[in-house]
Amino acid sequence: MAAAYPSRRRRCGLVRTRSGRVARGMPKPVSEQVVVIVGASTGIGRAAALAFAAKGAKVVCAARSAEALDTLVEQITKDGGMAVAAPTDVADPGQVRALAHLAEQHFGRIDTWVNNAAVGVWGRVEEITDEEFDRVMRVNFLGHVHGIHAAMPALRKAGGGVMIGVASVEGVRSVPLHAPYTASKFALRALYDTLRMELAQEGAPIAVSTILPASIDTPFFEHARSKLGAMPKPPPPVYAPEIVADTIVYAAEHPRREIPVGGAAAVFILGQRLSPALTDALFSIRRLGVGLQRTDRPDNGVDNLDAPMDGPGQVHGSFPGRVLQHSLFTQLIGRRPRPGELLTAALARLRPAPTPSPEPEPQPQT
Repeated sequence: MAAAYPSRRRRCGLVRTRSGRVARGMPKPVSEQVVVIVGASTGIGRAAALAFAAKGAKVVCAARSAEALDTLVEQITKDGGMAVAAPTDVADPGQVRALAHLAEQHFGRIDTWVNNAAVGVWGRVEEITDEEFDRVMRVNFLGHVHGIHAAMPALRKAGGGVMIGVASVEGVRSVPLHAPYTASKFALRALYDTLRMELAQEGAPIAVSTILPASIDTPFFEHARSKLGAMPKPPPPVYAPEIVADTIVYAAEHPRREIPVGGAAAVFILGQRLSPALTDALFSIRRLGVGLQRTDRPDNGVDNLDAPMDGPGQVHGSFPGRVLQHSLFTQLIGRRPRPGELLTAALARLRPAPTPSPEPEPQPQT
Protein backbone atom coordinates (compact mmCIF):
# COMPACT_ATOMS: atom_id res chain seq x y z
CA MET A 1 0.00 0.00 0.00
CA ALA A 2 2.78 2.42 0.88
CA ALA A 3 4.48 1.94 -2.46
CA ALA A 4 1.31 2.54 -4.44
CA TYR A 5 -0.04 5.49 -2.47
CA PRO A 6 2.67 7.96 -1.43
CA SER A 7 2.69 9.95 1.79
CA ARG A 8 1.81 13.63 1.84
CA ARG A 9 5.53 14.39 2.01
CA ARG A 10 6.07 12.43 -1.19
CA ARG A 11 3.08 14.01 -2.94
CA CYS A 12 4.43 17.47 -2.16
CA GLY A 13 7.64 16.60 -3.98
CA LEU A 14 9.78 16.39 -0.80
CA VAL A 15 12.45 13.72 -0.91
CA ARG A 16 15.03 13.09 1.82
CA THR A 17 18.59 12.97 0.50
CA ARG A 18 21.40 10.75 1.82
CA SER A 19 22.66 13.68 3.88
CA GLY A 20 19.31 13.76 5.68
CA ARG A 21 18.22 17.09 4.21
CA VAL A 22 14.87 17.39 2.51
CA ALA A 23 15.09 18.59 -1.11
CA ARG A 24 12.08 19.79 -3.06
CA GLY A 25 11.39 18.28 -6.44
CA MET A 26 14.00 15.52 -6.50
CA PRO A 27 12.68 12.52 -8.47
CA LYS A 28 11.96 9.31 -6.60
CA PRO A 29 14.18 6.28 -7.15
CA VAL A 30 13.05 4.45 -10.29
CA SER A 31 12.10 1.43 -8.18
CA GLU A 32 9.40 3.58 -6.50
CA GLN A 33 8.06 5.23 -9.65
CA VAL A 34 4.94 4.84 -11.75
CA VAL A 35 6.00 5.39 -15.36
CA VAL A 36 3.85 5.94 -18.46
CA ILE A 37 5.55 5.12 -21.77
CA VAL A 38 3.82 6.25 -24.95
CA GLY A 39 5.01 4.41 -28.05
CA ALA A 40 5.88 1.24 -26.15
CA SER A 41 4.95 -1.40 -28.72
CA THR A 42 8.34 -1.65 -30.46
CA GLY A 43 11.86 -0.28 -30.54
CA ILE A 44 13.03 2.30 -28.01
CA GLY A 45 9.69 2.46 -26.20
CA ARG A 46 9.49 -1.29 -25.74
CA ALA A 47 13.11 -1.46 -24.58
CA ALA A 48 12.43 1.38 -22.12
CA ALA A 49 9.37 -0.38 -20.69
CA LEU A 50 11.41 -3.53 -20.09
CA ALA A 51 14.25 -1.51 -18.55
CA PHE A 52 11.95 0.39 -16.18
CA ALA A 53 10.21 -2.81 -15.12
CA ALA A 54 13.56 -4.51 -14.50
CA LYS A 55 14.40 -1.65 -12.10
CA GLY A 56 11.16 -2.19 -10.18
CA ALA A 57 9.02 0.60 -11.64
CA LYS A 58 5.31 0.12 -12.28
CA VAL A 59 4.85 0.65 -16.01
CA VAL A 60 1.87 1.76 -18.08
CA CYS A 61 2.54 0.74 -21.70
CA ALA A 62 0.74 2.72 -24.43
CA ALA A 63 0.69 2.40 -28.23
CA ARG A 64 -1.80 1.70 -31.00
CA SER A 65 -1.11 -2.05 -31.28
CA ALA A 66 -3.02 -3.98 -28.61
CA GLU A 67 -1.34 -7.23 -29.67
CA ALA A 68 2.18 -5.82 -29.22
CA LEU A 69 1.27 -4.29 -25.86
CA ASP A 70 -0.19 -7.56 -24.60
CA THR A 71 3.01 -9.45 -25.39
CA LEU A 72 5.05 -6.70 -23.70
CA VAL A 73 2.99 -6.78 -20.50
CA GLU A 74 3.09 -10.57 -20.53
CA GLN A 75 6.90 -10.46 -20.75
CA ILE A 76 7.17 -7.94 -17.91
CA THR A 77 4.83 -9.80 -15.58
CA LYS A 78 6.49 -13.13 -16.39
CA ASP A 79 9.77 -11.61 -15.17
CA GLY A 80 8.12 -10.45 -11.94
CA GLY A 81 7.37 -6.84 -12.91
CA MET A 82 4.16 -4.82 -12.79
CA ALA A 83 2.67 -3.38 -15.98
CA VAL A 84 -0.62 -2.62 -17.67
CA ALA A 85 -1.43 -2.16 -21.37
CA ALA A 86 -3.32 0.87 -22.64
CA PRO A 87 -4.02 0.91 -26.41
CA THR A 88 -3.75 4.59 -27.37
CA ASP A 89 -3.49 6.68 -30.54
CA VAL A 90 -1.49 9.76 -29.53
CA ALA A 91 -3.02 11.75 -32.37
CA ASP A 92 -6.31 11.67 -30.43
CA PRO A 93 -6.08 13.95 -27.36
CA GLY A 94 -9.08 12.26 -25.74
CA GLN A 95 -7.34 8.89 -25.83
CA VAL A 96 -4.19 10.36 -24.29
CA ARG A 97 -6.15 11.96 -21.44
CA ALA A 98 -7.85 8.59 -20.89
CA LEU A 99 -4.37 7.02 -20.70
CA ALA A 100 -3.37 9.38 -17.88
CA HIS A 101 -6.62 8.64 -16.06
CA LEU A 102 -6.08 4.89 -16.38
CA ALA A 103 -2.55 5.18 -14.97
CA GLU A 104 -3.79 7.15 -11.94
CA GLN A 105 -6.69 4.79 -11.37
CA HIS A 106 -4.52 1.68 -11.65
CA PHE A 107 -1.40 2.75 -9.75
CA GLY A 108 -2.52 5.83 -7.80
CA ARG A 109 -0.29 8.46 -9.45
CA ILE A 110 2.19 9.21 -12.26
CA ASP A 111 5.86 9.99 -11.52
CA THR A 112 7.43 9.95 -14.99
CA TRP A 113 5.83 10.32 -18.41
CA VAL A 114 7.78 9.30 -21.54
CA ASN A 115 6.60 10.65 -24.90
CA ASN A 116 8.15 8.40 -27.55
CA ALA A 117 5.61 7.59 -30.29
CA ALA A 118 6.74 8.42 -33.84
CA VAL A 119 6.12 7.56 -37.49
CA GLY A 120 8.13 8.40 -40.60
CA VAL A 121 8.00 8.91 -44.36
CA TRP A 122 11.11 8.75 -46.54
CA GLY A 123 11.10 10.68 -49.81
CA ARG A 124 11.77 14.03 -51.44
CA VAL A 125 9.81 16.99 -50.09
CA GLU A 126 8.00 17.37 -53.42
CA GLU A 127 6.95 13.70 -53.41
CA ILE A 128 5.56 13.55 -49.89
CA THR A 129 1.89 14.51 -49.88
CA ASP A 130 0.18 17.13 -47.73
CA GLU A 131 -1.69 14.36 -45.96
CA GLU A 132 1.54 12.50 -45.14
CA PHE A 133 3.14 15.65 -43.73
CA ASP A 134 0.00 16.25 -41.69
CA ARG A 135 -0.06 12.72 -40.26
CA VAL A 136 3.61 12.75 -39.24
CA MET A 137 3.18 16.08 -37.46
CA ARG A 138 -0.01 14.92 -35.72
CA VAL A 139 1.76 11.88 -34.29
CA ASN A 140 5.33 13.08 -33.79
CA PHE A 141 4.62 16.63 -32.60
CA LEU A 142 1.00 16.99 -31.54
CA GLY A 143 1.16 13.55 -29.93
CA HIS A 144 3.78 14.98 -27.56
CA VAL A 145 1.62 18.05 -26.98
CA HIS A 146 -1.30 15.83 -26.07
CA GLY A 147 0.98 13.84 -23.76
CA ILE A 148 2.12 16.99 -21.98
CA HIS A 149 -1.46 18.22 -21.56
CA ALA A 150 -2.52 14.86 -20.14
CA ALA A 151 0.52 14.31 -17.92
CA MET A 152 1.05 17.71 -16.33
CA PRO A 153 -2.06 17.68 -14.09
CA ALA A 154 -1.11 14.20 -12.88
CA LEU A 155 2.51 15.18 -12.20
CA ARG A 156 1.32 18.25 -10.29
CA LYS A 157 -1.04 16.13 -8.19
CA ALA A 158 1.84 13.76 -7.43
CA GLY A 159 3.85 16.75 -6.15
CA GLY A 160 6.38 16.63 -8.96
CA GLY A 161 7.97 14.28 -11.44
CA VAL A 162 9.74 14.05 -14.77
CA MET A 163 8.55 14.66 -18.33
CA ILE A 164 10.75 12.93 -20.90
CA GLY A 165 10.48 13.59 -24.62
CA VAL A 166 12.28 11.35 -27.09
CA ALA A 167 13.26 13.60 -29.98
CA SER A 168 16.25 12.84 -32.22
CA VAL A 169 19.58 14.18 -33.30
CA GLU A 170 17.57 15.11 -36.41
CA GLY A 171 16.04 17.78 -34.21
CA VAL A 172 19.46 19.45 -34.29
CA ARG A 173 20.59 18.67 -37.82
CA SER A 174 18.28 17.95 -40.75
CA VAL A 175 18.99 15.20 -43.27
CA PRO A 176 17.71 14.78 -46.83
CA LEU A 177 14.74 12.55 -47.68
CA HIS A 178 13.27 12.73 -44.17
CA ALA A 179 11.67 16.18 -44.03
CA PRO A 180 8.43 15.45 -42.09
CA TYR A 181 10.24 13.52 -39.35
CA THR A 182 13.09 16.04 -39.11
CA ALA A 183 10.67 18.96 -38.96
CA SER A 184 8.71 17.28 -36.18
CA LYS A 185 11.86 16.69 -34.13
CA PHE A 186 12.98 20.33 -34.53
CA ALA A 187 9.54 21.32 -33.25
CA LEU A 188 9.83 18.95 -30.28
CA ARG A 189 13.05 20.51 -29.06
CA ALA A 190 11.41 23.93 -29.11
CA LEU A 191 8.34 22.57 -27.34
CA TYR A 192 10.30 21.00 -24.48
CA ASP A 193 12.60 24.03 -24.16
CA THR A 194 9.55 26.25 -23.73
CA LEU A 195 7.91 23.91 -21.22
CA ARG A 196 11.16 23.66 -19.23
CA MET A 197 11.51 27.44 -18.95
CA GLU A 198 7.89 27.94 -17.96
CA LEU A 199 8.14 25.34 -15.20
CA ALA A 200 11.39 26.89 -13.96
CA GLN A 201 9.75 30.33 -13.85
CA GLU A 202 6.96 28.83 -11.77
CA GLY A 203 9.29 26.90 -9.50
CA ALA A 204 7.36 23.70 -10.20
CA PRO A 205 9.13 20.50 -9.09
CA ILE A 206 8.75 18.96 -12.55
CA ALA A 207 11.85 18.28 -14.63
CA VAL A 208 11.88 18.15 -18.43
CA SER A 209 14.43 16.02 -20.30
CA THR A 210 14.81 15.71 -24.07
CA ILE A 211 16.54 12.62 -25.45
CA LEU A 212 18.44 12.95 -28.75
CA PRO A 213 19.28 9.50 -30.15
CA ALA A 214 21.52 8.98 -33.16
CA SER A 215 20.85 6.05 -35.53
CA ILE A 216 19.21 3.21 -33.60
CA ASP A 217 18.49 -0.35 -34.75
CA THR A 218 14.71 -0.51 -34.27
CA PRO A 219 11.77 -1.66 -36.43
CA PHE A 220 11.00 2.05 -37.09
CA PHE A 221 12.72 1.82 -40.48
CA GLU A 222 10.84 -1.27 -41.63
CA HIS A 223 7.59 0.33 -40.42
CA ALA A 224 8.12 3.68 -42.16
CA ARG A 225 6.58 4.64 -45.49
CA SER A 226 9.17 4.76 -48.26
CA LYS A 227 9.18 6.56 -51.59
CA LEU A 228 12.79 5.59 -52.29
CA GLY A 229 11.98 2.41 -54.21
CA ALA A 230 13.69 0.51 -51.39
CA MET A 231 13.45 -0.04 -47.65
CA PRO A 232 15.13 2.72 -45.63
CA LYS A 233 17.81 2.04 -43.04
CA PRO A 234 19.61 3.99 -40.32
CA PRO A 235 22.91 5.49 -41.50
CA PRO A 236 25.92 4.07 -39.62
CA PRO A 237 27.17 4.05 -36.95
CA VAL A 238 24.09 2.35 -35.53
CA TYR A 239 23.41 1.81 -31.83
CA ALA A 240 21.31 -0.71 -29.91
CA PRO A 241 17.94 0.54 -28.60
CA GLU A 242 18.89 -0.61 -25.09
CA ILE A 243 21.38 2.28 -24.91
CA VAL A 244 18.53 4.77 -25.40
CA ALA A 245 16.31 2.85 -22.98
CA ASP A 246 18.98 2.97 -20.27
CA THR A 247 19.37 6.70 -20.88
CA ILE A 248 15.62 7.25 -20.48
CA VAL A 249 15.64 5.30 -17.20
CA TYR A 250 18.62 7.38 -16.04
CA ALA A 251 16.81 10.63 -16.91
CA ALA A 252 13.78 9.55 -14.86
CA GLU A 253 15.93 9.67 -11.73
CA HIS A 254 18.62 12.15 -12.85
CA PRO A 255 16.91 14.61 -15.22
CA ARG A 256 19.08 16.46 -17.71
CA ARG A 257 18.10 19.22 -20.11
CA GLU A 258 19.12 17.23 -23.20
CA ILE A 259 20.97 13.94 -23.53
CA PRO A 260 22.48 12.99 -26.89
CA VAL A 261 22.74 9.22 -27.27
CA GLY A 262 25.66 7.83 -29.23
CA GLY A 263 28.92 9.45 -30.23
CA ALA A 264 27.50 10.05 -33.71
CA ALA A 265 24.95 12.40 -32.14
CA ALA A 266 27.82 14.54 -30.86
CA VAL A 267 29.28 14.69 -34.39
CA PHE A 268 25.92 15.81 -35.79
CA ILE A 269 25.55 18.50 -33.14
CA LEU A 270 29.13 19.72 -33.54
CA GLY A 271 28.86 19.86 -37.33
CA GLN A 272 25.67 21.92 -37.11
CA ARG A 273 27.21 24.36 -34.63
CA LEU A 274 30.55 24.80 -36.40
CA SER A 275 29.53 24.84 -40.06
CA PRO A 276 25.96 24.04 -41.06
CA ALA A 277 26.71 25.04 -44.66
CA LEU A 278 29.56 22.53 -44.87
CA THR A 279 27.28 19.86 -43.41
CA ASP A 280 24.68 20.77 -46.07
CA ALA A 281 27.33 20.24 -48.73
CA LEU A 282 28.35 16.84 -47.34
CA PHE A 283 24.77 15.60 -47.23
CA SER A 284 24.24 16.86 -50.77
CA ILE A 285 26.68 14.20 -51.99
CA ARG A 286 24.35 11.49 -53.20
CA ARG A 287 26.46 8.65 -51.86
CA LEU A 288 26.21 10.14 -48.36
CA GLY A 289 22.80 11.81 -48.30
CA VAL A 290 20.91 9.05 -50.13
CA GLY A 291 23.12 5.98 -50.26
CA LEU A 292 23.50 5.64 -46.50
CA GLN A 293 19.72 5.71 -45.97
CA ARG A 294 18.49 3.04 -48.36
CA THR A 295 18.92 -0.70 -48.39
CA ASP A 296 19.18 -3.11 -51.29
CA ARG A 297 15.80 -4.60 -50.33
CA PRO A 298 12.71 -3.48 -52.29
CA ASP A 299 10.04 -1.69 -50.31
CA ASN A 300 7.25 -4.06 -49.26
CA GLY A 301 4.54 -1.37 -49.40
CA VAL A 302 3.55 -1.93 -45.74
CA ASP A 303 3.85 0.80 -43.13
CA ASN A 304 2.36 2.04 -39.85
CA LEU A 305 1.68 5.64 -40.85
CA ASP A 306 -2.10 5.38 -40.63
CA ALA A 307 -2.61 2.11 -38.75
CA PRO A 308 -0.49 -0.07 -36.45
CA MET A 309 1.47 -3.00 -37.80
CA ASP A 310 0.30 -6.51 -37.05
CA GLY A 311 2.48 -8.71 -34.89
CA PRO A 312 3.69 -9.15 -31.34
CA GLY A 313 6.16 -6.25 -31.41
CA GLN A 314 9.93 -6.36 -31.06
CA VAL A 315 12.78 -4.20 -29.78
CA HIS A 316 15.33 -4.63 -32.56
CA GLY A 317 15.22 -3.89 -36.26
CA SER A 318 16.96 -5.68 -39.11
CA PHE A 319 20.01 -3.49 -39.71
CA PRO A 320 22.44 -5.79 -41.55
CA GLY A 321 25.67 -4.22 -40.29
CA ARG A 322 27.37 -3.85 -36.95
CA VAL A 323 25.20 -2.55 -34.09
CA LEU A 324 27.08 -0.88 -31.24
CA GLN A 325 26.01 -2.15 -27.82
CA HIS A 326 27.63 0.60 -25.73
CA SER A 327 28.31 4.33 -25.95
CA LEU A 328 31.10 5.71 -23.77
CA PHE A 329 30.24 9.21 -24.99
CA THR A 330 26.71 8.96 -23.61
CA GLN A 331 27.85 7.50 -20.29
CA LEU A 332 30.79 9.84 -19.68
CA ILE A 333 29.79 13.07 -21.42
CA GLY A 334 26.23 13.00 -22.74
CA ARG A 335 24.66 12.56 -19.29
CA ARG A 336 26.72 15.24 -17.54
CA PRO A 337 24.74 18.32 -16.45
CA ARG A 338 25.72 21.56 -18.19
CA PRO A 339 26.42 24.75 -16.19
CA GLY A 340 23.39 26.46 -17.67
CA GLU A 341 20.95 23.77 -16.60
CA LEU A 342 22.42 23.74 -13.10
CA LEU A 343 21.78 27.48 -12.90
CA THR A 344 18.20 27.07 -14.18
CA ALA A 345 17.53 24.36 -11.59
CA ALA A 346 18.97 26.54 -8.83
CA LEU A 347 16.79 29.49 -9.81
CA ALA A 348 13.72 27.24 -9.89
CA ARG A 349 14.47 25.98 -6.37
CA LEU A 350 14.68 29.55 -5.07
CA ARG A 351 11.04 30.12 -5.93
CA PRO A 352 8.38 29.20 -3.36
CA ALA A 353 7.02 25.70 -3.78
CA PRO A 354 3.59 25.70 -5.44
CA THR A 355 0.80 24.85 -3.04
CA PRO A 356 -0.54 21.39 -3.95
CA SER A 357 -4.25 21.29 -4.60
CA PRO A 358 -6.35 19.17 -2.22
CA GLU A 359 -6.98 15.68 -3.52
CA PRO A 360 -8.90 12.71 -2.21
CA GLU A 361 -6.93 9.67 -1.20
CA PRO A 362 -7.07 7.02 -3.98
CA GLN A 363 -9.11 3.97 -3.17
CA PRO A 364 -7.29 0.65 -2.96
CA GLN A 365 -7.68 -1.57 -6.00
CA THR A 366 -9.73 -4.66 -5.47
